[in-house]
Amino acid sequence: MQPYLFIGGHWDGLSIPAPDDAESTQMLVGVTGRKTYTRLTLSLGDVSTTAYVHESLTPEQTLNSLVEYYKAWAVNRPGGGR
Repeated sequence: MQPYLFIGGHWDGLSIPAPDDAESTQMLVGVTGRKTYTRLTLSLGDVSTTAYVHESLTPEQTLNSLVEYYKAWAVNRPGGGR
């Protein structure tokens, strides 16, 4: 099992080990709750990355979330443009 980025829900932004061939995984939320994350491959040209996306997000919302995270990271990193 290798770690994958989880996007959305309670586990947003965390890199958590998941089975390499699982199309979805359920994560515990609280004592009795479970939330489903679906495997999604994001690609640009010949480069791709795999993440698990919360069941409530569309692919467009997922991409917007990644873009907003990256913009915040770029501004707040040491020496980042403000």
